[in-house]
Parts: sequence; C-alpha cells; structure tokens
Amino acid sequence: MSRRSRSRRAVAIRHVPFEDLGVIAPLLRRRGYDLAYRDAAVDSLNTRDLAAADLVVVLGGPIGVYQAEAYPFIRDELRLLERRLARGQSTLGICFGSQLMAQALGARVFAGPVKELGFAPVRLTAAGRASALVALGRHPVLHWHGDTFDMPAGAERLASTCSYANQAFAFGRAALALQFHIEVTPAGLEPWLIGHTLEIATTPGASVAGLRRGAARWGAALNRRAVRTIGDWLTAAGV
Repeated sequence: MSRRSRSRRAVAIRHVPFEDLGVIAPLLRRRGYDLAYRDAAVDSLNTRDLAAADLVVVLGGPIGVYQAEAYPFIRDELRLLERRLARGQSTLGICFGSQLMAQALGARVFAGPVKELGFAPVRLTAAGRASALVALGRHPVLHWHGDTFDMPAGAERLASTCSYANQAFAFGRAALALQFHIEVTPAGLEPWLIGHTLEIATTPGASVAGLRRGAARWGAALNRRAVRTIGDWLTAAGV
C-alpha cells in the first residue's frame, strides 16, 4: 500500500494523563492523522507501529531525563528517539520531550539555575524567525520547567529567554524541540493546577491564581498561534 493511499499515523507519548496534546490533537485530525497515545510508564515503547509512525510527539512531565534509574522507561524513549532522529523521521518534543530529544542527540541535560513557571515570551533567533516559530512572535508562551540542555551538535537554536539560552531547536527539517508549552488550552490547564500544586506552591512568584489569570489573558491567542506554528512545521517537514 502506498503512503498516499493510507492514513497517516501520529503517536503521542504521555507521562502524566493531563499533559496531553491540547490544541495539537484536533489539528492533527484535521490533517488526516490517526492519533493514538502511549503512556510511557505502562505501555511498551518498543512496538513496530511506534517506530514506524509518521509522527511521534513526546510530551511533558515532572521528571528529569537523568532519572532513568528511577524511571527505566526513559531509556526506551531515548532509544526510540535516537533511531527516529537518525532516520530523519518526523518528531516533536515538548518540554520534557525536548530534553529527551537533546540527550538522544548527545547533548547534556541538567538542572537549570532557576525554575521558569508562568507565561512569558521567548526571544526568537534569526533561524527561529525564519522557521514556523515566527507565528509566535513576542506572544507569551507557557513555561514550566527547571531543567535545560546544551545545544545538540548539528541542531539549530530557534529561541531563548534571559534565563535559558536554549528554549527551542530544530534538527534537520523533521525534528522540532520546544522547551515551552504552546499546546495547553485555558481549560486544559486546570488539571495541571491540581496535579502540580506542590511545584506551584514551592516556586517563588508562581501561584494558581496567577497561572489562571495568565491563561485567561494569553491562552486563546496562544492556541491560535500554536495551531499555525505546528501546522506550518508539519507542512515544512512534509508530513
């Protein structure tokens, strides 16, 4: 069966149930993808259909890439990403997913100097302004991380903030890594405010009320920009 005669398949690897694809899911369905989730902690990541998927999206989660002893599935994710990235298969990483991509490409992932938790813009590099990320402009995105990574060899830095030089990168045409979140809807953020309550309470300057206000102010427009960003990237990647 030819590629054109079958449905395209997208698989999202999820680490906690409420950190899902958000506005990316309906975008993928509109573009003709059959969409499935794999829960990293309980589902096998060594299946043939996952390795052969037209698109793999690795989502966020409250753990570190360097915690493979505690969470052995991290090793399976890294092996999967190493193979996909080496083969030029379309792959998108968000937050923890971007850090996994960086390590799979041989870069160091480590705890950063401060925790970024809240809505703030990123600063696009020249390469970022020439990429699908141009749709984000200076609009605030959702940051929710304390780890970071060195820029992988062969990758192109797309965005930075004052605290973190490496906020997004491209690796070839088909791999995009975003350390920030553009996919979360205002309604979809509500479970995060419950599931991550301890992290919010222990992060200076962060609060449930402040995150909710940010989502109400910035979320809808961010989601529109997210749809354009991911749609443009998929088109450029040929998927």
